[in-house]
Amino acid sequence: MGNASPAPRGIRRVRLALCAAVFLCIAPCGANQSPVLADYPVKPIRIIVASSPGAADDFFARQVGRELESFYGQRVVIENRSGAGGLIGNTLLSKANADGYTLGMVGVTRIITQLVRDPPPYRALADIAGVAHVASITNVLAVTPSIPVRTAPAFAAYARAHIGELNYASLGIGSASHLAGEVFTRTLGIDAMHVPFRNVSDTFVEMMLGRVHYAVFALPVVLVPVREGRLRALAVMTSQRSPTLPDVPAIAEVGMPDAQFDRWSGIVAPSGTPRRIVEQLHGDIVRGLRKATLRAQFARQGAESMPESTPDGFMRLMQEEYLRYQALIRDRGIRLE
Repeated sequence: MGNASPAPRGIRRVRLALCAAVFLCIAPCGANQSPVLADYPVKPIRIIVASSPGAADDFFARQVGRELESFYGQRVVIENRSGAGGLIGNTLLSKANADGYTLGMVGVTRIITQLVRDPPPYRALADIAGVAHVASITNVLAVTPSIPVRTAPAFAAYARAHIGELNYASLGIGSASHLAGEVFTRTLGIDAMHVPFRNVSDTFVEMMLGRVHYAVFALPVVLVPVREGRLRALAVMTSQRSPTLPDVPAIAEVGMPDAQFDRWSGIVAPSGTPRRIVEQLHGDIVRGLRKATLRAQFARQGAESMPESTPDGFMRLMQEEYLRYQALIRDRGIRLE
């Protein structure tokens, strides 16, 4: 056969364009990077946080938001919808459009808030899709400096000697801090009143004045007032000490393992969000979590970034946590009054 005549220039250009498109589709992405979608994002993204500014989930949402802004060149707006122990923000997230432009930074509060209410205000897990497990967080038993104790066992003894005189703070009925405080209080057989607050700042003021006596909060929330001496940290609620507060013993270390209470935070999307968008968000969030600067920022706040997570793995974690807290709440008889 004779040599075929060369294709017209226009056809050659089309072929080259098609080859380039095929290459982009099949070329592997970097280890920490997801495929870039040409049509996402094309407008600002919002991350709903069901807590006030300064809370742990708010801190993580802002770190993730900055990373996504740098990747996408689009604004990422942190929308704090605190109140009612997370009810307001979590309900809003459940009703949001599943288009990838509304995300949520959630923690155990999303599960607890549903479990302590009858009828449930939303479906804690059925309404969302896991995107990325962002952080594992240490909780801290903090007390007002007006109480003359410096260890968790001494505090337990003090509380038993002052029956009915103490109270503990939380960020609302059904919040993670409420359940953590309840676990500590009931495990040690302390008779204390629960005092819910809307804002972290109000809680600290009352504790520094000695009108509120103790609380179990995430380490990022109490780190500054503890270091400044405005609050006193008696224990971290884990099996091992935190590198961030190395002089504060673990609650298991002082003989109170049943009072342990861990926390986690992660990004989710409304159920039905296209999987391709979930995968891209996951890849780009993980890319940020692998940065040494971000890991150091988390560590300074007493948290550990979780770059090895997957969307499905994070969903499984939340399902396991749901069963755990469902049993705990039923056993403790914790209900919204």
